Amino acid sequence: MPSGDSYLRRVVAVLSAFRAEDDDLGAAELARRSGLPRSTAHRIALDLAEAGLLERRGQRVRLGLRLFEIGQRVPRPRVLRDAALPFMSDLREATRQTVHLAVPDGGEVVYVEILGSPGGPPLPSKVGGRLPVHVTGVGKAILAFSPPEVVRAVLDSELVRLSERSTVAPGLLARELNAIRREGVAYDREESGAGIVCAASPVLGPDGAVLGALSVSGWAGRVRLAAVAPAVHTASLTLSRTLREQGLAGTV
Repeated sequence: MPSGDSYLRRVVAVLSAFRAEDDDLGAAELARRSGLPRSTAHRIALDLAEAGLLERRGQRVRLGLRLFEIGQRVPRPRVLRDAALPFMSDLREATRQTVHLAVPDGGEVVYVEILGSPGGPPLPSKVGGRLPVHVTGVGKAILAFSPPEVVRAVLDSELVRLSERSTVAPGLLARELNAIRREGVAYDREESGAGIVCAASPVLGPDGAVLGALSVSGWAGRVRLAAVAPAVHTASLTLSRTLREQGLAGTV
């Protein structure tokens, strides 16, 4: 019999096998992604389905409604999302582009909310999905205001390339982060995907700690980053001030 800790790690591996773009997974793919034997992954999936954390669809499984309900109770993204939504709505109305809200998690960002815009490009971002910090506007805005040890860990890691224009040279990224600290705005110029551009700005707590970031994204050639950047920067500054004034920053 596996220990409780061992079983828990296997449960986490199975749940973590699901990606934002997945609808459901079969036993073979679940085993491959989790790194577990097929019989083990299948048994854990059945246990999770019985608990309501997964749902069975014939021979396949998908994330269950109960898992979604539990996720909605996580305070940090929920508080930030609720406070940010009015500012995100105004940004979308003003720019007619897709607006993102993301929070940091190590060397990645997690998308908490996305307000889409008709006619926008297909984006690699999904609510609940993750992307590396160095290839996204929100990620670079967050990284620029992160503690030095976090910045160093990212610069020392293998910087993956998501498009031909992704910045994968640590020196170039470090110089870009310095510019973001001065200007308060980060850019994605087709680094997360071909044809996609973005302007982003960090949301900061009263002590200067970065809580997340807002961004506006759209088609390259149709979005003038110089025009939307001031709106994004103003929205993030106002959201940061609102969180401080309402005493919410400490709960994010």
